[in-house]
Amino acid sequence: MRFAIVGTGSIGQRHLKNLRALGHETVVFDTDRRRAEEAAATSGADVLPSLEAGADAKLDGVLVCTPPVSHLPLARVVLPWGSHLFIEKPVAAESAGVSDVLAAAAAQRILVLVGANLRFFRPLQRVKALVEEGRIGRVLSVRAQCGFYLPWWKPGADYRQLYRSQAAEGGGILLDVIHEFDYLRWIFGDVKEVFCTAERLSSLAIDVEDFAEVTLRFHSGVVAQLHLDYLQRSYRRDCEIIGERGVIVWDYIEPRVTLFSEERDSWLGFREPLDFGHNEMFVEEMRHFARCIVGDERPLIDGGQALAALRLVEAAKASSARRAWVTP
Repeated sequence: MRFAIVGTGSIGQRHLKNLRALGHETVVFDTDRRRAEEAAATSGADVLPSLEAGADAKLDGVLVCTPPVSHLPLARVVLPWGSHLFIEKPVAAESAGVSDVLAAAAAQRILVLVGANLRFFRPLQRVKALVEEGRIGRVLSVRAQCGFYLPWWKPGADYRQLYRSQAAEGGGILLDVIHEFDYLRWIFGDVKEVFCTAERLSSLAIDVEDFAEVTLRFHSGVVAQLHLDYLQRSYRRDCEIIGERGVIVWDYIEPRVTLFSEERDSWLGFREPLDFGHNEMFVEEMRHFARCIVGDERPLIDGGQALAALRLVEAAKASSARRAWVTP
């Protein structure tokens, strides 16, 4: 197939390399021409002379890999091309206008998939399977977290220039790690109400929140506590699920899943093969996009599901501002 990558930052370059490794043709575009040319040179891709040139490039799919505030404007430009869309997370910086874009895509039978690489992470897939198999009985509560030190996140880059540091670009820890909202909803279903405290606690030179504590009440009765921050010097991403008959613990860094069940009265560990790599989930994400285009698979996360996750983030922000429970 033939794909265009719009935006050749770190995630755009990752998708570019993976698509090339899967045998697809690629073209790239970036408002920073030099960055686009460098990405193309290292991957063997072609550079579009302009974004508008994509309309005549006979593309099967377009990947939007730019800061969140530009996602919807770029989607509106790309839709008339008739190419299927993959938009990096989040689907947009705010929910206003997303439904209209999704409706326009549906009217043209254009697929809209949204980046949610954790859904393709085998250990987290195992967690979901264990929950659905009832291995710990009815789930009661969940504790999840994601934290890292923002200035260290992109070695060699000035963290103050990153989109995640700037409100105008769609930054802030809540929107940046929308993955957590998405995978919790993926495993436990729709959320009934949200309570959140979010603010900037540090002296980092940013104008967005660097800390958030979020409580999610699901329609299923599950209560989840989610901690997010840009503050921890050591990257942490994990989740603990407490059920009536056991506990599941997932650690992204290891990667590892452990299960305690009352039947065994002991811990059972699940580990991936030694050659398992984190990039595999991104490869599988691109493989899935291609399979959806030819009709072999249905989108694991489409625009509607991504919009639901975005509304959870907006509910969290509204809750923090109002100091009250908010319904998404």
